[in-house]
Amino acid sequence: MREIQSFIVAAAFGALTMVTASVMAQAPDGRFLSLTPTEGLSVIPVMEGWVANEDGTATFSMGFLNKNKSGIDIPVGPNNYIEPAKYNGQQPTYFPPGRGAGSFAITVPADEINEDIWWYLKTGDGEMLKVPGRYGEASYELDFIRPRPQGSLQPLVGFGEDGTQAAGLTALMGEYERTVKVGEQVELAVNVSDPSMRDTSDPRFKDPLPVGVHFYKYQGPGTVEFARHESTPEPVNPYAENDPRFRFFRAPAENDVEVKGGVGVARVYASFNAPGEYTLRIMAENFRSPDSQEGDQCCWTNVYQTVTVTP
Repeated sequence: MREIQSFIVAAAFGALTMVTASVMAQAPDGRFLSLTPTEGLSVIPVMEGWVANEDGTATFSMGFLNKNKSGIDIPVGPNNYIEPAKYNGQQPTYFPPGRGAGSFAITVPADEINEDIWWYLKTGDGEMLKVPGRYGEASYELDFIRPRPQGSLQPLVGFGEDGTQAAGLTALMGEYERTVKVGEQVELAVNVSDPSMRDTSDPRFKDPLPVGVHFYKYQGPGTVEFARHESTPEPVNPYAENDPRFRFFRAPAENDVEVKGGVGVARVYASFNAPGEYTLRIMAENFRSPDSQEGDQCCWTNVYQTVTVTP
């Protein structure tokens, strides 16, 4: 029996060695192969769900999943388009790494709510992928316009320090424009407030929760680089080096700002390396609350700022 067990162990070890060897085999260009490549993967279009609006129209929330470690540009055209064509151009052309839940929305009139809206997306030489914006499936209905179980609602956002605030998947679009030169650093600012109605007797909500604000390139011909504003210096690791938590601390990225207390102004700097028309997506979210996460399809607001970059 011991010999049989030894043989099984040896066989299993040999099989594992063969698998490991095959996984670690080198590609023709000298790179080691892996089961999860970091580049060359398709950006996947996603339908998040639909919203029945009070005026009889319907809104489709759309997002994406980019499993590559770097962002990918796919301009509007044969590799990135929406049908019917009258809705084409609203979609992003730049896809940061990771999950871009609810990055844009399409609203259709009441007499078209039963017609599918198709988003087509192709990454490089990959397969053309498509997803429908489709009305009526109960499991896809989004009702984040109502308070969540702990009272979370979509944050209110306005441009500048005191611009009129709104909430929604596409709260404000193209209503605030800037013109800058290539390489010039421009300050971007939005004012936010959290209308959530939380139970302050709950220790989790004794103090107002912060609102996270994230600035992204959404459309545009070149690269957008973000830098921290003086009002939001880079956080220092609060843990001592001998504290196990020290190595898990990650400072927010340059395009991420936390508005403490849930009310205030978020600022960053942005610069552009090529002339043209750009759109920036600015998302404000309540993800510090247990009832508000991307997976719950709540609670965030998108606003979109246009920037014209001249030579």
